[in-house]
Amino acid sequence: MRRERTAVYLLFFLAGAAIGMWTARIPAIKERLGLGDGQFSLALLAIAAGAVIGMTAVGRLVDRHGSYRVMIPAALVQGLALVPAAHAGNLGVLAGSLLLFGIVHGILDVAMNANAVEVERACGRPIMSSFHAVFSIGGFAGATGGGLFAHFELTPAATFWSVGALIAVLAFWAARWALRSAPPGSPASGGRGRRPKGIVFLGVLAFCCLVGEGAAADWSSVYLREDLAASPAFAAAGYAAFSIMMTAGRLAGDRLAARFGPVPLVRCCGLLAAVGLGLALLGGHPVAGVAGFGCFGAGLSCIVPQVFSAAGHRDPAFAGRALAGVASIGYLGFLSGPVFIGAAAELVGLPRALAIPALLAAFVALAATALRTRTAEPVG
Repeated sequence: MRRERTAVYLLFFLAGAAIGMWTARIPAIKERLGLGDGQFSLALLAIAAGAVIGMTAVGRLVDRHGSYRVMIPAALVQGLALVPAAHAGNLGVLAGSLLLFGIVHGILDVAMNANAVEVERACGRPIMSSFHAVFSIGGFAGATGGGLFAHFELTPAATFWSVGALIAVLAFWAARWALRSAPPGSPASGGRGRRPKGIVFLGVLAFCCLVGEGAAADWSSVYLREDLAASPAFAAAGYAAFSIMMTAGRLAGDRLAARFGPVPLVRCCGLLAAVGLGLALLGGHPVAGVAGFGCFGAGLSCIVPQVFSAAGHRDPAFAGRALAGVASIGYLGFLSGPVFIGAAAELVGLPRALAIPALLAAFVALAATALRTRTAEPVG
């Protein structure tokens, strides 16, 4: 299954690269249109709304036609879907362009995770965490590439056309090697088509973890700077440590899952995340804060991949809809978490508000038994 795995790696990489490329050129687009922070936040909301629309709508398509027939067209469009945003002349056109980008990204996210589950089933061993690690690596690569375009003062349009073309090439490469199994609900696949139990609760677990990811992204540097009096440069190290340790944890996650099983792994990861963030909040020193956010990232790293894997393996005939449900609920946590943390900070202060993700991580550790599922048989 080496080629099939490589194809999924390419898809996760290009999806992450598209997001990273977009974030790197946000300042240039915002400045060109002369948008304030409040106005631009509406455009960012369009990406989120589009992603949720795409995720919720694509599940049945994946189950009916197979992940391959859905993910490859979405991957081909993913890179170039940002091009209209670079040419937008006002806020309305920008929001519409980003809504389209979000829809495509949501469709690709569910479809490529469904294909990853099929490849994992065929391999007969855990490999989901490594796919999610490659997504993080792609995000870093995309942001770096976008930063280089910005450094040489090239326009966002030139950035999106160039990198979008490269992403399309990667999508064609993935199309040649990707696993083309029968649609899960077809007789050839042996799918039963019965709705598996526990999907909503798995989505709740993903929600709890992604609240923490969103909080770390938006509030870690603020906490280090304003509450621990760190320098601006050192404050940025909090999220850097979180991201590095999350990627490292996902690279190691498959071996840990194979050795210990998903339930003990998720239980230990939830406890590590809770204790790590607690260290950041109780340590009272910037170094303790950075170390704590690093442990928090390592703890969260393996949970979402294991949740996705468990959802996809519950019933192959329902994998697309199961993953769509879990991804949609989880993504709402990533979006609403930072807002909720900010509102709570107004009432009780940021350190106490950041205790909420730590408590949610502890809840995930207690609820890890929800990931128990029948072992899937290899398909070939």
